Amino acid sequence: MTGRTIVVTGASDGIGKIAARTLAGRGADVLIVGRSPEKTAAAASEIGGRSFVADFASFDDVRRVAEEISNSVDHIDVLLNNAGGTFDPKNRTAEGHEPNVQINHLSPFLLTHLLLDRLGGSAGSRIVNTSSVGNLGGRIDLQDIAFDASSPAEFRAYCTSKLMNIGFTYGATARWADRNITSVAVHPGAVRSNFGHDNVLFRLIYRTPLKYAMSISAESGAEPLVALAADRSDAEISGIYYSRNSARGRVNGQIDKPGIVDGLWTESEKLVGLA
Repeated sequence: MTGRTIVVTGASDGIGKIAARTLAGRGADVLIVGRSPEKTAAAASEIGGRSFVADFASFDDVRRVAEEISNSVDHIDVLLNNAGGTFDPKNRTAEGHEPNVQINHLSPFLLTHLLLDRLGGSAGSRIVNTSSVGNLGGRIDLQDIAFDASSPAEFRAYCTSKLMNIGFTYGATARWADRNITSVAVHPGAVRSNFGHDNVLFRLIYRTPLKYAMSISAESGAEPLVALAADRSDAEISGIYYSRNSARGRVNGQIDKPGIVDGLWTESEKLVGLA
């Protein structure tokens, strides 16, 4: 992968850090994006990559880091949108939105748009969106995609944001194929990490022996991210939702209903200030 430039968000720890380290070890120029300045700098130093700091709970932070990245590289071969997690819906973002939707969907959506000038072209680019099997429990309300007028349960908000990741992948495939950009989404598996540390249900699972029966290591979880980032196959894989290494991930049927993908795209553009 020598000579290839890869941006990995959510790369200060967990599967993002492991994926970044693996890709850097194969010769890629890796740009690491994380929320914590200390952890992100330490990860970049360990991996040999470049560090960029942004809190995805703030669109201003996303705009700033997009400008910093654009000023640092001429072309991005792979954008790995991995930042995210599960968050208490009561802790609204700087813009007042539900945090699962903003951090997991809206901010990656905005970042990708702001980096479009560095994606595609004759060299081509790949967008990899980290989603989840949790998409099956989501439901998108096009009248209120960011739960601005409602108070969802944390699990429902998280699952909905993961369904949005797939919708974003479908929308990007339809809109950016002529830019020589392929887009895929992937469920990396139920990974043992700090994921879900704020959620009572997740804590019950991840802090007991059930953690080992129901989850995989971070190293294993990073494998499909690395595989998709390293893959150079043609556009035929664009728009596919992978469940780890299988191209037959189960997708919530709502995303295939008429108007959902386009409606999600339009409403997302409005909320992030692109329309």
